[in-house]
Amino acid sequence: MPRKAQTWDDYGAAVDQIILSSSDSDFLGQLIPVLKDATTSGRASSLVQSLSNYAEDREADIERISLTQHEEFLGSVNQLQKVREGTVALTAEILELNESIQASTEKLAQQKQGLVDTRAVRQNITEVSDSLKESLRTLHAVNNAHDLIRKKQYYAALKSLDDLQNEYLIPTIQNKYATQYRLADLIQKSIPASQKTISEAVMTDLNTWLYRIRETSQFLGEVAFYHTEQRRDRQRKRVEANEYLSHFKLNSAIELVIDESSEYDVLDNEEVQVDFTPLYEALHIHTALGQSDKFRSDYAATRRQQKDLLIPNTVNLVSDDEDRSLSSLLEGIAGFAIIEKATMQRAPQLRSSVDVDELWDSMCHTAITLITKALNEVSNAEILLNIKGVVALFIQTMEGWGYSVSMLNSFQLTLFYKYAELLKRRFSDDFQEIVSTDDYMPMAINSVEEYEKVLNVSWYTSDKSAEELTFPCVLPFSQMYPLCCIDIRNFLNQFYFFSDDHFQHPNVIDETLRKSLDELLTEKVCQSLVERLNSQYLGQIVQILINLEHFEIACQELEQLLIRARSSTSAGGPVTLVSTEKFRNHKKTAEKRIFELVNSKIDDLVDTAEYDWMASSPPTDPSSYMQTLTRYLSTIMTSTLLGLPREIKELIYFDALSHAANKILALPLSPEVKKINPNAVTAMAKDVQYLTKFVSSLENAFMLEQNLDELQQTVALLQSDNHDEFFDVSTRNKKYGRVDAINGPVLLEKLTQSVAPATLANFSSRFGLR
Repeated sequence: MPRKAQTWDDYGAAVDQIILSSSDSDFLGQLIPVLKDATTSGRASSLVQSLSNYAEDREADIERISLTQHEEFLGSVNQLQKVREGTVALTAEILELNESIQASTEKLAQQKQGLVDTRAVRQNITEVSDSLKESLRTLHAVNNAHDLIRKKQYYAALKSLDDLQNEYLIPTIQNKYATQYRLADLIQKSIPASQKTISEAVMTDLNTWLYRIRETSQFLGEVAFYHTEQRRDRQRKRVEANEYLSHFKLNSAIELVIDESSEYDVLDNEEVQVDFTPLYEALHIHTALGQSDKFRSDYAATRRQQKDLLIPNTVNLVSDDEDRSLSSLLEGIAGFAIIEKATMQRAPQLRSSVDVDELWDSMCHTAITLITKALNEVSNAEILLNIKGVVALFIQTMEGWGYSVSMLNSFQLTLFYKYAELLKRRFSDDFQEIVSTDDYMPMAINSVEEYEKVLNVSWYTSDKSAEELTFPCVLPFSQMYPLCCIDIRNFLNQFYFFSDDHFQHPNVIDETLRKSLDELLTEKVCQSLVERLNSQYLGQIVQILINLEHFEIACQELEQLLIRARSSTSAGGPVTLVSTEKFRNHKKTAEKRIFELVNSKIDDLVDTAEYDWMASSPPTDPSSYMQTLTRYLSTIMTSTLLGLPREIKELIYFDALSHAANKILALPLSPEVKKINPNAVTAMAKDVQYLTKFVSSLENAFMLEQNLDELQQTVALLQSDNHDEFFDVSTRNKKYGRVDAINGPVLLEKLTQSVAPATLANFSSRFGLR
């Protein structure tokens, strides 16, 4: 570092030092700085004045010394003269040197000023260059951020702007006197616009992504459904291999553990890939910008709008329109919900479970409303079963993603009740057609194969095996019975089809099936058969009775079948079908109707009796009506009533004979018959004997003959020679115990008109007659 030049306030002291220098070099060494200072400062005259004063002082000293020491003075004068001369010469030299130094100094000053100016310019240039470099670096950082935006590297761009702010802009702005203040302030003011550009660019990419996943939702749902179907198949095979696994349904913990080896990522596979990078980036950017709440709100609003766009205004359940089909609707909802659940799992700070569940409930409610409205167009149970299958697949798929499916499980009840209604309506028509088109004749079987088919579909057990039968043969029931049995089995199977895939209310199926089956059997089969009992054709009535008998047995078997088929969640205890009791009770109705028809025929035959109550001679043969009557009773026993159970046939015969006896007995009791002679009694006795002989030839005749006791005893009374025996209580109880106490006297009165009035009066008073 150069030493700073010395300055003098007064050159007197400097002159003394110069003069007193011990050597020439020292003299010059001290003289030159003084001259340079005097020249530089413009005080050369002061230096000359100091030198002159010094000289005058020395002259004064010399004069004084010379006055006292003259010789010395003279010597000194001479010496001084020489010194003076030297001083003058030196002064001249000094002046020349001064002028030279002054000239050099001015030139040096000029050079130095030029150097200073050059250094200042250089410094300014350096400062400007540094400023430009900083500005260029700043602008480069800004441009780099925008380049990153164009390259879609949004977070890097945002980080670049943030680093620019923290490292340069903010420190520069804080120093208002900094040369780059204005530029830094301008760039700082543009930062929000750049951040907004980044935010808008991110949202543009996010909206594009949202649009793509909305378009992908249905396909994603289709892939998810297919994956669930594959899981179903694997679980079904495992259940076939190990029945114990049937206790564990799809999405149960056991099923999920077992199926881990077949793990499948619905969001990333060969068919579909969902990249969440745009969402992560948008969330990251808005979090960095401090706009996470706004972004969360905007994203939620966008997803709600997409949810509304996803669901159509109507859904068609019966046509093949893919865009409005149930599968498309549920696949779209499934894909949308899967994206929501995956978003919540990957970015819980963006989508809460409340938001996701709210959207899910809204979509389910809307879908259920659409399906319910469209159900009015469905009239085919198979279509409804397909609908249930799609809904069940949807439920199982979404249950695997952790969604609540209680609303959908409840909706399945609506589908089931509609399904049950359609099944009941269809089978009701089937039963009605079967009953109305039946020929009500015993069913003819032509081969073993037909026989075995009938046995397989109906609840009929024969006492003989197929090998023991001779074909063609006839079964007791008509064709309607096995046809109804087939429909009953189909009805049962189709009811339980509803619970095959996924149905949380099997007990409802059990109870609804029981009620529906009971109503069908009661209203469409039993009641229809009862209505046909109005027929006048005895063979048809007999066949209806036989059918009722077999339907009663079928209902009893059905009760046991329903117990075995019902789910474990249903209440225990027996299953009772009202139809069982209906069929049993209406067997009595059919029996009564048979009694009515048989008795009506008997009435018609007896009404044809042409007794001549005052015949002139007794007949030689039984009456034609009696022969026809016995022939009729024999015919229905061997043909029409042949298929009836033995006890029913016996009961019918018992009632028919009792009715015939009463009807025959009523002939002479008719008010139109005033008199009866013995010939007429003989004719009547011959007919009774003919009837008795016929009954005695029948199986179980002992019991049937009891119906003829009153008729036989009445005829015996009329043929008796001693009518007074009837009026003797002890005798009457022995011989005529079955004769009516009122009818006997009436008949005797008609037979004994010639009896004395006193006797008749006595008879009338004893029996209360007038």
